[in-house]
Amino acid sequence: MAVIVTGAGSGIGRATALAFAAQGAPVLIADLNAEGAAQTAKLADGPTVTVVGDLSEQAVVDRVVATAAEEFGGITTLINNAGVMDSMSPVGQVGDAEWERIIRINLTAPFMLTRAALPHLLAGGGGTIVNVASEAGLRGSAAGAAYTAAKHGVIGLTRSLAVTYRERGLRTNAVAPGGVVTSIMSGLSLNQEGMDVLLPFHGAAGRIAEPEQIAAAIMFLASDAAAHVNGVILPVDWGWSAI
Repeated sequence: MAVIVTGAGSGIGRATALAFAAQGAPVLIADLNAEGAAQTAKLADGPTVTVVGDLSEQAVVDRVVATAAEEFGGITTLINNAGVMDSMSPVGQVGDAEWERIIRINLTAPFMLTRAALPHLLAGGGGTIVNVASEAGLRGSAAGAAYTAAKHGVIGLTRSLAVTYRERGLRTNAVAPGGVVTSIMSGLSLNQEGMDVLLPFHGAAGRIAEPEQIAAAIMFLASDAAAHVNGVILPVDWGWSAI
């Protein structure tokens, strides 16, 4: 299987790329951070190729897909993981620039990459897509307005793909992580009003996951063990979504 993993320079993306490589799959490592992508490639136990760039740009998306197809002879698996966090701002305090950035990176970029990869996936008989949604895609109290809207959109995109392309052999599922030990919050300036509202709900999150635990769920959904699983949004959140 030839795999594209976005946001593979750190966190969940790195853990997922390394897990696929450990199974012998060739992996395209896509990330905005060149140093992080190179480090993932260095750690990988198997063939990799790296593409560095902003996946919210169509030219970068096209380069990712073309490189994977040329280097590996096709694409069987797409992991849409790359994403950024918002400032936890409520709707009334979200500026246009933040809204557009969060939606474009977290929702539009996975859409564009999926659209570009679809001909290759379908040519090979379908393959699998796993999108990384979030607990914020299941409720309104896990993030700010922009991130919450984007991750709800990822879940809608996942379900639409599952229905539309199942008869052509494509399975599309998503994981919805709760808290994870990653750098996604690094450097953010958080909105105090939003945090005052949201923090009490975050107390229900419970145990924080390691990236490898989310990667394990992604690997399952992409594997033959999940051959009859399609359109599922799998919470990996220590029971947060059950509360």
